[in-house]
Amino acid sequence: MFDALVHGRIDTEGLGFDLCMADIEQLNAAAAGSDRPDISKLSYAAYPEIADRYLILDSGSALGRGNGPLLVSRKPISTDDLDGATVAVPGLHTTANLLLARLYPQIADRKALLFSEIAPAVARGDFAAGVLIHEGRFTYRSQGLHLVADLGLEWERVSRLPLPLGAIVVSRSLAPEVQRAAGRVLRHSVAYAMAHPEASREFVRKHAQEMSDEVTRNHIDLFVNDHSLALGDEGRRAVRELLGLPDETIFVS
Repeated sequence: MFDALVHGRIDTEGLGFDLCMADIEQLNAAAAGSDRPDISKLSYAAYPEIADRYLILDSGSALGRGNGPLLVSRKPISTDDLDGATVAVPGLHTTANLLLARLYPQIADRKALLFSEIAPAVARGDFAAGVLIHEGRFTYRSQGLHLVADLGLEWERVSRLPLPLGAIVVSRSLAPEVQRAAGRVLRHSVAYAMAHPEASREFVRKHAQEMSDEVTRNHIDLFVNDHSLALGDEGRRAVRELLGLPDETIFVS
């Protein structure tokens, strides 16, 4: 989604971007810290803590159906078997952790781990189960792991709404015209990536955790969708339902 704006494939309306790639929990922590970026990716679950500092851009979200985190284990078990067990999660401020806590409150012992380390740790038996995000949802079977629960599908069953995973947020300290320009540029960048998937291939491959072209393409097809172009009414309802925050105070107008 960011390739076109970073590499000048579109008109950036005079804005310049310095790219910093980091794990999602590192990005959540940076937005909550003192050295805050002007624009950042953020877990939706982390947004309430920094809502006084950031607004959500209408474009760039990872939000949809059938793309939620997966709870997996080393051997076939049910969620009832995890009462009192330690489960690895990709950060305590992530939407994955929020969903696990909300859907299965009996799983109270949750330990944060870098998302790419969770599947190997569960396969070794270090944890009873783990919550996978990103490419891990496509590769866990190859590591001998078993699906315990699809947290995204459970959310959809309960809420009847798509699942908000990650947002792109912009600092409230920036002028409103700059906030809106950032939103337009990002939308054009997402649209360019959708129309020209080959243009970003090397950029994606450079930063992907999973080097398989097939897995990378499946990942993009699942997480970059119409809601990434614009949240729309349904997307905003889903965000409000997940976070319990009023619409007019959190989105760039």
